[in-house]
Amino acid sequence: MFPISMSPVSPCPLCPCALMYPHTLCVPVCHRVSPYVPVCLCVPYVPVSPMSLLSYVPCPSMCPCVPICPVSSVSLHVPPCPCVSCPHIPPCPPQVPVSPCVPTCPMSLCVPLMSPCVLWSLPSHARVPVPRWNRVIVEKPFGRDLGSSEELSAHLSALFREEQIYRMDHYLGKEMVQSLMVLRFGNRIFGPIWNRDNVACVVLTFKEPFGTEGRGGYFDDFGIIRDVMQNHLLQLLCLVAMEKPASTNPDDVRDEKVKVLKCISPVELQDVVLGQYVGNPEGPPEAQKGYLDDPTVPAGSTTPTFATAVLRVANERWDGERVCPPFVLRCWKALNERKAEVRLQFREVPGDIFARQCKRNELVVRVQPREAVYAKLNTKKPGMFLRPEESELDLTYGSRYKDVKLPDAYERLLLDVICGNQMHFVRSDELREAWRIFTPLLHQIEQRREPPIPYPYGSRGPPEADELLRRAGFLYEGTYRWVPPRPDPHS
Repeated sequence: MFPISMSPVSPCPLCPCALMYPHTLCVPVCHRVSPYVPVCLCVPYVPVSPMSLLSYVPCPSMCPCVPICPVSSVSLHVPPCPCVSCPHIPPCPPQVPVSPCVPTCPMSLCVPLMSPCVLWSLPSHARVPVPRWNRVIVEKPFGRDLGSSEELSAHLSALFREEQIYRMDHYLGKEMVQSLMVLRFGNRIFGPIWNRDNVACVVLTFKEPFGTEGRGGYFDDFGIIRDVMQNHLLQLLCLVAMEKPASTNPDDVRDEKVKVLKCISPVELQDVVLGQYVGNPEGPPEAQKGYLDDPTVPAGSTTPTFATAVLRVANERWDGERVCPPFVLRCWKALNERKAEVRLQFREVPGDIFARQCKRNELVVRVQPREAVYAKLNTKKPGMFLRPEESELDLTYGSRYKDVKLPDAYERLLLDVICGNQMHFVRSDELREAWRIFTPLLHQIEQRREPPIPYPYGSRGPPEADELLRRAGFLYEGTYRWVPPRPDPHS
Protein backbone atom coordinates (compact mmCIF):
# COMPACT_ATOMS: atom_id res chain seq x y z
CA MET A 1 0.00 0.00 0.00
CA PHE A 2 1.20 3.53 -0.70
CA PRO A 3 1.39 5.93 2.26
CA ILE A 4 -1.84 7.94 2.21
CA SER A 5 -3.58 8.55 5.50
CA MET A 6 -7.35 8.41 5.16
CA SER A 7 -10.27 6.94 7.03
CA PRO A 8 -12.67 4.69 5.17
CA VAL A 9 -16.32 5.63 5.40
CA SER A 10 -18.17 2.58 4.08
CA PRO A 11 -17.64 -0.47 1.87
CA CYS A 12 -18.02 0.02 -1.84
CA PRO A 13 -21.62 -1.00 -2.72
CA LEU A 14 -20.42 -3.01 -5.72
CA CYS A 15 -17.35 -4.79 -4.40
CA PRO A 16 -16.73 -5.83 -0.78
CA CYS A 17 -12.98 -5.53 -1.31
CA ALA A 18 -13.18 -1.79 -2.00
CA LEU A 19 -13.71 1.10 0.37
CA MET A 20 -15.39 4.39 -0.47
CA TYR A 21 -13.83 7.57 0.88
CA PRO A 22 -15.41 11.01 1.33
CA HIS A 23 -15.63 12.83 -2.00
CA THR A 24 -13.46 10.30 -3.81
CA LEU A 25 -14.02 7.64 -6.39
CA CYS A 26 -12.85 4.16 -5.53
CA VAL A 27 -11.18 2.80 -8.65
CA PRO A 28 -11.02 -0.93 -7.96
CA VAL A 29 -8.52 -3.43 -9.23
CA CYS A 30 -8.86 -7.12 -8.45
CA HIS A 31 -7.69 -7.63 -4.87
CA ARG A 32 -5.59 -10.56 -6.03
CA VAL A 33 -3.51 -8.16 -8.11
CA SER A 34 -3.34 -4.82 -6.36
CA PRO A 35 -4.83 -2.63 -3.65
CA TYR A 36 -7.60 -0.20 -4.46
CA VAL A 37 -6.77 3.30 -5.52
CA PRO A 38 -8.88 6.25 -4.38
CA VAL A 39 -9.08 8.92 -7.07
CA CYS A 40 -10.24 12.52 -6.75
CA LEU A 41 -13.02 13.40 -9.16
CA CYS A 42 -11.58 16.88 -9.60
CA VAL A 43 -8.78 15.62 -11.85
CA PRO A 44 -8.88 13.62 -15.07
CA TYR A 45 -8.96 9.87 -14.94
CA VAL A 46 -5.79 8.21 -16.24
CA PRO A 47 -6.32 4.61 -17.38
CA VAL A 48 -3.66 2.12 -16.39
CA SER A 49 -3.65 -1.58 -17.18
CA PRO A 50 -4.85 -3.55 -14.13
CA MET A 51 -2.13 -6.16 -14.65
CA SER A 52 0.55 -3.48 -14.43
CA LEU A 53 -0.55 -2.27 -11.01
CA LEU A 54 1.51 -4.83 -9.14
CA SER A 55 3.34 -2.39 -6.88
CA TYR A 56 3.86 1.31 -6.42
CA VAL A 57 6.67 3.79 -5.93
CA PRO A 58 6.16 7.49 -5.20
CA CYS A 59 5.63 9.77 -8.18
CA PRO A 60 8.80 11.89 -8.50
CA SER A 61 7.17 14.74 -10.38
CA MET A 62 4.13 15.42 -8.31
CA CYS A 63 3.39 14.34 -4.79
CA PRO A 64 5.08 11.61 -2.72
CA CYS A 65 1.63 10.43 -1.72
CA VAL A 66 0.74 9.63 -5.34
CA PRO A 67 1.80 6.26 -6.81
CA ILE A 68 3.43 5.54 -10.13
CA CYS A 69 3.26 2.25 -11.96
CA PRO A 70 6.79 0.76 -12.12
CA VAL A 71 5.88 -1.67 -14.89
CA SER A 72 4.39 0.70 -17.44
CA SER A 73 6.18 3.81 -16.09
CA VAL A 74 2.88 5.66 -16.31
CA SER A 75 2.33 8.03 -13.44
CA LEU A 76 -1.18 8.05 -12.11
CA HIS A 77 -0.73 11.75 -11.37
CA VAL A 78 -3.89 11.67 -9.34
CA PRO A 79 -3.75 13.65 -6.11
CA PRO A 80 -5.92 12.53 -3.24
CA CYS A 81 -9.11 14.41 -2.58
CA PRO A 82 -8.78 17.68 -0.58
CA CYS A 83 -10.67 16.03 2.25
CA VAL A 84 -7.60 13.80 2.71
CA SER A 85 -4.69 15.29 4.60
CA CYS A 86 -1.77 15.85 2.25
CA PRO A 87 0.58 18.83 2.67
CA HIS A 88 1.84 18.62 -0.91
CA ILE A 89 -1.38 19.30 -2.80
CA PRO A 90 -3.57 22.42 -2.67
CA PRO A 91 -7.35 22.02 -2.45
CA CYS A 92 -9.58 22.03 -5.50
CA PRO A 93 -10.39 25.43 -7.02
CA PRO A 94 -13.43 26.96 -5.34
CA GLN A 95 -15.40 27.18 -8.59
CA VAL A 96 -15.19 23.41 -9.03
CA PRO A 97 -17.51 21.63 -6.60
CA VAL A 98 -16.25 18.45 -5.00
CA SER A 99 -18.50 15.62 -6.07
CA PRO A 100 -19.63 12.77 -3.84
CA CYS A 101 -18.60 9.19 -4.50
CA VAL A 102 -19.96 7.38 -7.50
CA PRO A 103 -19.63 3.61 -7.88
CA THR A 104 -17.65 1.87 -10.59
CA CYS A 105 -17.52 -1.67 -11.89
CA PRO A 106 -15.75 -4.15 -9.62
CA MET A 107 -12.56 -5.91 -10.70
CA SER A 108 -11.51 -3.26 -13.20
CA LEU A 109 -10.31 0.28 -13.68
CA CYS A 110 -13.43 2.15 -14.77
CA VAL A 111 -14.09 5.67 -15.97
CA PRO A 112 -16.49 7.29 -13.49
CA LEU A 113 -19.92 8.56 -14.35
CA MET A 114 -19.59 11.94 -16.00
CA SER A 115 -19.33 14.57 -13.28
CA PRO A 116 -18.81 18.34 -13.30
CA CYS A 117 -15.37 17.88 -11.76
CA VAL A 118 -14.21 15.64 -14.59
CA LEU A 119 -15.66 18.04 -17.15
CA TRP A 120 -13.95 21.06 -15.65
CA SER A 121 -10.59 19.31 -15.80
CA LEU A 122 -10.85 18.45 -19.51
CA PRO A 123 -9.82 21.76 -21.13
CA SER A 124 -6.57 22.12 -19.20
CA HIS A 125 -5.50 18.57 -20.00
CA ALA A 126 -6.97 17.84 -23.42
CA ARG A 127 -7.46 21.10 -25.33
CA VAL A 128 -5.21 21.74 -28.33
CA PRO A 129 -4.57 25.16 -29.87
CA VAL A 130 -6.13 26.48 -33.06
CA PRO A 131 -6.10 25.53 -35.98
CA ARG A 132 -6.22 21.95 -34.72
CA TRP A 133 -9.60 20.69 -33.51
CA ASN A 134 -10.98 19.60 -30.17
CA ARG A 135 -13.77 17.02 -30.06
CA VAL A 136 -15.09 15.38 -26.93
CA ILE A 137 -17.02 12.09 -27.05
CA VAL A 138 -19.58 11.51 -24.32
CA GLU A 139 -21.41 8.19 -24.11
CA LYS A 140 -24.61 7.45 -22.23
CA PRO A 141 -25.91 7.68 -19.63
CA PHE A 142 -26.42 11.41 -20.19
CA GLY A 143 -27.76 11.92 -16.68
CA ARG A 144 -30.59 10.20 -14.84
CA ASP A 145 -33.44 12.56 -15.69
CA LEU A 146 -34.11 15.94 -17.26
CA GLY A 147 -32.62 17.91 -14.37
CA SER A 148 -29.33 16.02 -14.12
CA SER A 149 -28.99 15.92 -17.90
CA GLU A 150 -29.48 19.68 -18.15
CA GLU A 151 -26.85 20.20 -15.45
CA LEU A 152 -24.30 18.10 -17.32
CA SER A 153 -25.16 19.80 -20.61
CA ALA A 154 -24.65 23.19 -18.99
CA HIS A 155 -21.18 22.17 -17.81
CA LEU A 156 -20.30 20.81 -21.25
CA SER A 157 -21.57 23.89 -23.08
CA ALA A 158 -19.52 26.12 -20.78
CA LEU A 159 -16.37 24.33 -21.91
CA PHE A 160 -17.07 23.26 -25.49
CA ARG A 161 -19.14 24.47 -28.41
CA GLU A 162 -21.99 22.22 -29.58
CA GLU A 163 -20.09 21.31 -32.76
CA GLN A 164 -17.27 19.97 -30.57
CA ILE A 165 -19.52 17.67 -28.51
CA TYR A 166 -20.28 14.16 -29.76
CA ARG A 167 -22.92 12.48 -27.57
CA MET A 168 -22.67 8.87 -28.62
CA ASP A 169 -25.55 6.42 -28.77
CA HIS A 170 -23.89 3.39 -30.35
CA TYR A 171 -27.19 2.21 -31.86
CA LEU A 172 -26.95 5.09 -34.31
CA GLY A 173 -23.82 3.42 -35.68
CA LYS A 174 -25.51 0.13 -36.53
CA GLU A 175 -25.88 -0.76 -40.19
CA MET A 176 -29.64 -1.27 -40.27
CA VAL A 177 -30.36 1.80 -38.15
CA GLN A 178 -28.47 3.95 -40.64
CA SER A 179 -30.23 2.12 -43.47
CA LEU A 180 -33.63 3.37 -42.26
CA MET A 181 -33.16 6.81 -43.82
CA VAL A 182 -32.20 5.35 -47.20
CA LEU A 183 -35.06 2.85 -47.06
CA ARG A 184 -37.60 5.58 -46.34
CA PHE A 185 -36.40 8.47 -48.43
CA GLY A 186 -34.66 6.61 -51.28
CA ASN A 187 -37.63 4.45 -52.34
CA ARG A 188 -40.75 6.04 -53.79
CA ILE A 189 -42.97 3.05 -52.99
CA PHE A 190 -42.85 3.79 -49.26
CA GLY A 191 -43.66 7.51 -49.36
CA PRO A 192 -47.43 7.28 -50.03
CA ILE A 193 -48.05 4.57 -47.40
CA TRP A 194 -45.81 5.83 -44.58
CA ASN A 195 -48.57 7.59 -42.61
CA ARG A 196 -51.54 7.19 -40.26
CA ASP A 197 -53.93 6.15 -43.05
CA ASN A 198 -51.97 3.01 -43.88
CA VAL A 199 -49.87 2.14 -40.82
CA ALA A 200 -51.79 0.48 -37.99
CA CYS A 201 -48.97 0.20 -35.47
CA VAL A 202 -45.19 0.59 -35.15
CA VAL A 203 -43.37 -1.76 -32.76
CA LEU A 204 -39.73 -1.14 -31.78
CA THR A 205 -38.22 -4.13 -30.01
CA PHE A 206 -35.02 -4.81 -28.07
CA LYS A 207 -34.61 -8.30 -26.57
CA GLU A 208 -31.69 -9.84 -24.72
CA PRO A 209 -31.55 -13.55 -23.80
CA PHE A 210 -29.44 -12.95 -20.68
CA GLY A 211 -29.88 -11.19 -17.36
CA THR A 212 -27.64 -8.80 -15.45
CA GLU A 213 -25.00 -11.51 -14.98
CA GLY A 214 -23.05 -9.77 -12.21
CA ARG A 215 -23.48 -6.16 -13.41
CA GLY A 216 -26.62 -5.60 -11.41
CA GLY A 217 -25.10 -2.72 -9.46
CA TYR A 218 -24.97 -0.47 -12.51
CA PHE A 219 -28.20 -1.75 -14.00
CA ASP A 220 -30.20 -1.45 -10.79
CA ASP A 221 -29.25 2.20 -10.49
CA PHE A 222 -30.58 2.97 -13.98
CA GLY A 223 -33.09 0.32 -15.01
CA ILE A 224 -34.21 -0.83 -18.44
CA ILE A 225 -36.00 2.43 -19.36
CA ARG A 226 -32.90 4.57 -18.89
CA ASP A 227 -30.59 1.88 -20.25
CA VAL A 228 -32.42 1.15 -23.52
CA MET A 229 -35.80 2.78 -24.05
CA GLN A 230 -35.01 6.47 -23.50
CA ASN A 231 -32.08 6.35 -25.92
CA HIS A 232 -31.79 3.38 -28.33
CA LEU A 233 -35.49 2.81 -28.98
CA LEU A 234 -36.39 6.49 -28.99
CA GLN A 235 -33.75 7.10 -31.65
CA LEU A 236 -35.34 4.35 -33.76
CA LEU A 237 -38.73 6.00 -33.29
CA CYS A 238 -37.33 9.31 -34.56
CA LEU A 239 -35.96 7.72 -37.72
CA VAL A 240 -39.29 6.00 -38.42
CA ALA A 241 -41.55 8.97 -37.63
CA MET A 242 -39.60 12.04 -38.76
CA GLU A 243 -40.22 14.02 -41.93
CA LYS A 244 -37.80 14.02 -44.84
CA PRO A 245 -34.88 16.34 -44.01
CA ALA A 246 -33.84 19.07 -46.42
CA SER A 247 -30.51 17.29 -46.94
CA THR A 248 -28.17 14.83 -45.25
CA ASN A 249 -26.49 17.70 -43.47
CA PRO A 250 -26.22 16.65 -39.79
CA ASP A 251 -28.25 19.58 -38.49
CA ASP A 252 -30.98 19.10 -41.10
CA VAL A 253 -31.40 15.47 -40.00
CA ARG A 254 -31.30 16.30 -36.29
CA ASP A 255 -33.74 19.19 -36.75
CA GLU A 256 -36.35 16.73 -38.00
CA LYS A 257 -35.70 14.34 -35.13
CA VAL A 258 -36.22 17.14 -32.62
CA LYS A 259 -39.49 18.13 -34.32
CA VAL A 260 -40.79 14.58 -33.86
CA LEU A 261 -39.78 14.45 -30.20
CA LYS A 262 -41.58 17.73 -29.53
CA CYS A 263 -44.79 16.11 -30.81
CA ILE A 264 -44.67 13.33 -28.19
CA SER A 265 -46.32 13.87 -24.81
CA PRO A 266 -44.69 12.53 -21.63
CA VAL A 267 -45.34 8.82 -21.16
CA GLU A 268 -48.10 7.98 -18.68
CA LEU A 269 -47.93 5.05 -16.28
CA GLN A 270 -51.20 3.63 -17.60
CA ASP A 271 -49.52 3.13 -20.98
CA VAL A 272 -46.64 1.12 -19.53
CA VAL A 273 -46.11 -2.48 -18.41
CA LEU A 274 -43.11 -3.18 -16.17
CA GLY A 275 -41.68 -6.59 -15.35
CA GLN A 276 -38.77 -8.23 -13.56
CA TYR A 277 -37.43 -11.67 -14.44
CA VAL A 278 -37.46 -14.52 -11.92
CA GLY A 279 -35.70 -17.86 -11.95
CA ASN A 280 -36.97 -20.56 -14.26
CA PRO A 281 -36.60 -23.92 -12.48
CA GLU A 282 -37.00 -25.77 -15.78
CA GLY A 283 -34.33 -23.78 -17.60
CA PRO A 284 -30.55 -24.17 -17.84
CA PRO A 285 -28.42 -23.29 -14.78
CA GLU A 286 -28.06 -19.59 -15.66
CA ALA A 287 -31.83 -19.27 -16.12
CA GLN A 288 -32.64 -20.69 -12.71
CA LYS A 289 -31.55 -17.47 -11.00
CA GLY A 290 -33.81 -14.45 -11.05
CA TYR A 291 -32.86 -10.78 -10.96
CA LEU A 292 -33.03 -10.62 -7.17
CA ASP A 293 -30.77 -13.68 -6.94
CA ASP A 294 -27.91 -11.69 -8.46
CA PRO A 295 -25.55 -10.81 -5.55
CA THR A 296 -24.83 -7.40 -7.11
CA VAL A 297 -28.54 -6.44 -6.98
CA PRO A 298 -29.84 -4.83 -3.75
CA ALA A 299 -32.28 -7.01 -1.82
CA GLY A 300 -35.91 -6.25 -2.55
CA SER A 301 -35.12 -4.14 -5.63
CA THR A 302 -38.13 -3.03 -7.68
CA THR A 303 -36.07 -2.01 -10.71
CA PRO A 304 -37.77 -3.27 -13.90
CA THR A 305 -35.87 -5.48 -16.32
CA PHE A 306 -38.77 -5.39 -18.78
CA ALA A 307 -40.72 -2.41 -20.08
CA THR A 308 -43.34 -1.90 -22.77
CA ALA A 309 -44.58 1.65 -23.39
CA VAL A 310 -47.06 3.14 -25.86
CA LEU A 311 -46.21 6.56 -27.34
CA ARG A 312 -48.08 8.65 -29.90
CA VAL A 313 -46.79 11.29 -32.28
CA ALA A 314 -49.18 14.24 -32.54
CA ASN A 315 -48.24 15.68 -35.91
CA GLU A 316 -49.88 15.84 -39.34
CA ARG A 317 -48.40 12.57 -40.57
CA TRP A 318 -49.30 10.40 -37.59
CA ASP A 319 -52.19 12.05 -35.73
CA GLY A 320 -55.80 11.91 -36.89
CA GLU A 321 -59.26 12.33 -35.45
CA ARG A 322 -60.07 8.63 -35.76
CA VAL A 323 -56.70 7.01 -36.40
CA CYS A 324 -53.44 7.61 -34.56
CA PRO A 325 -50.98 4.73 -34.97
CA PRO A 326 -49.24 3.94 -31.67
CA PHE A 327 -45.49 3.58 -31.40
CA VAL A 328 -44.84 0.71 -29.01
CA LEU A 329 -41.39 0.54 -27.42
CA ARG A 330 -40.44 -2.83 -25.91
CA CYS A 331 -37.17 -3.71 -24.16
CA TRP A 332 -36.46 -6.82 -22.10
CA LYS A 333 -33.75 -8.77 -20.40
CA ALA A 334 -33.66 -12.56 -19.91
CA LEU A 335 -36.05 -13.28 -22.78
CA ASN A 336 -36.26 -16.26 -25.12
CA GLU A 337 -34.13 -14.74 -27.90
CA ARG A 338 -31.79 -11.92 -28.89
CA LYS A 339 -33.43 -9.49 -31.25
CA ALA A 340 -33.65 -5.81 -32.11
CA GLU A 341 -36.03 -4.73 -34.85
CA VAL A 342 -38.37 -2.11 -36.28
CA ARG A 343 -41.78 -3.48 -37.30
CA LEU A 344 -44.46 -1.53 -39.17
CA GLN A 345 -47.81 -3.31 -39.30
CA PHE A 346 -50.17 -1.99 -41.99
CA ARG A 347 -53.95 -1.86 -41.95
CA GLU A 348 -56.20 -4.46 -43.56
CA VAL A 349 -57.00 -4.25 -47.25
CA PRO A 350 -60.38 -2.52 -47.69
CA GLY A 351 -63.02 -4.51 -49.54
CA ASP A 352 -61.59 -7.92 -48.64
CA ILE A 353 -62.65 -10.64 -51.12
CA PHE A 354 -60.78 -13.54 -49.51
CA ALA A 355 -63.02 -14.20 -46.50
CA ARG A 356 -60.55 -12.63 -44.05
CA GLN A 357 -57.83 -15.11 -44.95
CA CYS A 358 -55.33 -12.34 -45.71
CA LYS A 359 -53.16 -11.21 -42.82
CA ARG A 360 -51.89 -7.69 -42.26
CA ASN A 361 -48.80 -6.72 -44.23
CA GLU A 362 -45.68 -5.91 -42.25
CA LEU A 363 -42.35 -4.29 -43.04
CA VAL A 364 -39.58 -5.44 -40.71
CA VAL A 365 -36.08 -4.03 -40.35
CA ARG A 366 -34.02 -6.46 -38.29
CA VAL A 367 -31.18 -4.57 -36.60
CA GLN A 368 -29.60 -7.60 -34.94
CA PRO A 369 -28.76 -10.42 -35.21
CA ARG A 370 -28.70 -11.39 -38.91
CA GLU A 371 -29.33 -7.95 -40.40
CA ALA A 372 -32.26 -8.01 -42.81
CA VAL A 373 -35.18 -6.13 -44.34
CA TYR A 374 -38.25 -8.18 -45.17
CA ALA A 375 -41.89 -7.56 -46.01
CA LYS A 376 -44.68 -9.92 -45.01
CA LEU A 377 -47.07 -10.31 -47.94
CA ASN A 378 -50.05 -12.45 -48.89
CA THR A 379 -49.48 -14.65 -51.93
CA LYS A 380 -51.34 -17.57 -53.47
CA LYS A 381 -50.53 -20.83 -51.76
CA PRO A 382 -48.93 -23.17 -54.32
CA GLY A 383 -51.39 -25.78 -55.54
CA MET A 384 -54.71 -26.22 -57.27
CA PHE A 385 -56.82 -23.86 -55.18
CA LEU A 386 -56.94 -20.07 -54.82
CA ARG A 387 -55.93 -19.74 -51.20
CA PRO A 388 -53.92 -16.86 -49.69
CA GLU A 389 -50.79 -17.63 -47.69
CA GLU A 390 -48.35 -15.46 -45.77
CA SER A 391 -44.91 -15.21 -47.32
CA GLU A 392 -42.15 -12.63 -47.54
CA LEU A 393 -39.94 -10.55 -49.76
CA ASP A 394 -36.58 -10.90 -48.06
CA LEU A 395 -33.30 -9.00 -48.19
CA THR A 396 -30.98 -10.76 -45.74
CA TYR A 397 -27.58 -9.12 -45.69
CA GLY A 398 -25.75 -12.38 -44.95
CA SER A 399 -27.05 -13.81 -48.25
CA ARG A 400 -27.05 -10.71 -50.44
CA TYR A 401 -23.71 -9.32 -49.23
CA LYS A 402 -21.80 -12.51 -48.43
CA ASP A 403 -18.34 -10.99 -48.98
CA VAL A 404 -18.98 -7.70 -47.18
CA LYS A 405 -17.83 -7.22 -43.59
CA LEU A 406 -20.15 -4.83 -41.81
CA PRO A 407 -18.24 -2.37 -39.61
CA ASP A 408 -18.85 -2.34 -35.89
CA ALA A 409 -21.05 0.50 -34.64
CA TYR A 410 -18.22 2.02 -32.61
CA GLU A 411 -15.80 1.80 -35.55
CA ARG A 412 -18.24 3.75 -37.68
CA LEU A 413 -18.98 6.38 -35.04
CA LEU A 414 -15.34 6.94 -34.09
CA LEU A 415 -14.56 7.49 -37.77
CA ASP A 416 -17.41 10.01 -37.89
CA VAL A 417 -15.83 11.87 -34.97
CA ILE A 418 -12.48 12.03 -36.74
CA CYS A 419 -14.21 13.23 -39.93
CA GLY A 420 -16.29 15.78 -38.00
CA ASN A 421 -19.66 14.29 -39.03
CA GLN A 422 -22.29 14.71 -36.29
CA MET A 423 -25.25 13.18 -38.16
CA HIS A 424 -25.31 10.09 -35.97
CA PHE A 425 -24.75 11.85 -32.66
CA VAL A 426 -27.26 13.33 -30.23
CA ARG A 427 -27.65 17.10 -30.08
CA SER A 428 -28.39 18.92 -26.81
CA ASP A 429 -31.98 19.88 -27.70
CA GLU A 430 -32.63 16.33 -28.88
CA LEU A 431 -31.42 14.99 -25.53
CA ARG A 432 -33.56 17.51 -23.66
CA GLU A 433 -36.73 16.41 -25.44
CA ALA A 434 -35.94 12.73 -24.89
CA TRP A 435 -35.65 13.26 -21.13
CA ARG A 436 -38.80 15.43 -21.10
CA ILE A 437 -40.76 12.47 -22.45
CA PHE A 438 -39.56 9.96 -19.85
CA THR A 439 -38.64 11.92 -16.69
CA PRO A 440 -42.19 12.15 -15.22
CA LEU A 441 -42.65 8.40 -15.69
CA LEU A 442 -39.29 7.59 -14.11
CA HIS A 443 -39.99 9.76 -11.08
CA GLN A 444 -43.43 8.22 -10.67
CA ILE A 445 -42.01 4.68 -10.80
CA GLU A 446 -39.33 5.51 -8.24
CA GLN A 447 -41.78 7.18 -5.88
CA ARG A 448 -44.30 4.33 -5.97
CA ARG A 449 -41.74 1.50 -5.76
CA GLU A 450 -44.37 -1.04 -6.76
CA PRO A 451 -43.08 -4.56 -7.49
CA PRO A 452 -42.88 -5.20 -11.25
CA ILE A 453 -44.75 -8.12 -12.81
CA PRO A 454 -42.62 -11.30 -12.54
CA TYR A 455 -41.85 -13.29 -15.68
CA PRO A 456 -39.73 -16.46 -16.04
CA TYR A 457 -36.18 -16.24 -17.37
CA GLY A 458 -36.24 -17.35 -21.02
CA SER A 459 -39.95 -16.68 -21.61
CA ARG A 460 -41.72 -14.22 -23.94
CA GLY A 461 -42.33 -11.88 -21.03
CA PRO A 462 -45.47 -11.20 -18.99
CA PRO A 463 -48.82 -11.66 -20.77
CA GLU A 464 -49.84 -8.16 -19.62
CA ALA A 465 -47.43 -6.77 -22.23
CA ASP A 466 -49.18 -8.72 -25.00
CA GLU A 467 -52.50 -7.35 -23.79
CA LEU A 468 -51.16 -3.77 -23.88
CA LEU A 469 -49.92 -4.40 -27.43
CA ARG A 470 -53.34 -5.73 -28.43
CA ARG A 471 -55.13 -2.71 -26.95
CA ALA A 472 -52.75 -0.44 -28.84
CA GLY A 473 -53.94 -1.99 -32.12
CA PHE A 474 -51.26 -4.53 -32.98
CA LEU A 475 -52.55 -7.91 -34.21
CA TYR A 476 -50.38 -10.89 -33.36
CA GLU A 477 -51.59 -13.90 -35.33
CA GLY A 478 -48.88 -16.35 -34.31
CA THR A 479 -49.15 -18.05 -37.71
CA TYR A 480 -45.89 -16.83 -39.23
CA ARG A 481 -42.23 -16.90 -38.28
CA TRP A 482 -39.45 -15.44 -40.38
CA VAL A 483 -36.80 -18.00 -41.35
CA PRO A 484 -33.47 -16.59 -42.56
CA PRO A 485 -32.71 -17.87 -46.07
CA ARG A 486 -29.94 -20.40 -46.51
CA PRO A 487 -27.04 -19.49 -48.80
CA ASP A 488 -27.40 -20.84 -52.32
CA PRO A 489 -24.73 -23.57 -52.73
CA HIS A 490 -24.63 -22.94 -56.51
CA SER A 491 -24.01 -19.19 -56.30
